[in-house]
Amino acid sequence: MEVAGMEDEGPSTQSELPDLQATQQQQQPPLDLQSSTPVENVCVDQKAVDKLTEGFLSHYLPDLQNSKRALQELTQNQLILLDTLDQEVTKFRECNGLLDLNSLFTEAKVYQNKLVNIRKEMIMLHEKTTKLKKRALKLQQQKQKEQLEKEQQRERELERERQLIAKPAKKT
Repeated sequence: MEVAGMEDEGPSTQSELPDLQATQQQQQPPLDLQSSTPVENVCVDQKAVDKLTEGFLSHYLPDLQNSKRALQELTQNQLILLDTLDQEVTKFRECNGLLDLNSLFTEAKVYQNKLVNIRKEMIMLHEKTTKLKKRALKLQQQKQKEQLEKEQQRERELERERQLIAKPAKKT
């Protein structure tokens, strides 16, 4: 963007360029690259500078703009990928949550079956104890009946013995 902006501002900055070069040349004496002695001022034609600048920009600007577009596209694609990854991570978390829920429901079903089995066992045990209590009551009643019969039998035998015992006859 800056390069494109510089291209748009070309005529206004190009007219200022010679003034800047002149002031810089007056402030600093130019040096020869091969020796440390000052070099004479070199006058460069402004048109040549403009053409060189224009050629330089025309040579590198399209590549820079293409690179800039490619980088923007890449950045946009990366943002899209990040959003997609966030959505996928959220989906995986939800799936794990569903798996946890499924395992909880499965576990709850197992415990419910255990409770149903325990309830059936308790009902069965209650029925058995009720039957045993009835049987015990019948046995107790039968035993009491047998004891009563034995007692009655013994009393009859005692009565019979009393009747069999000789009684002195009464004097008449």
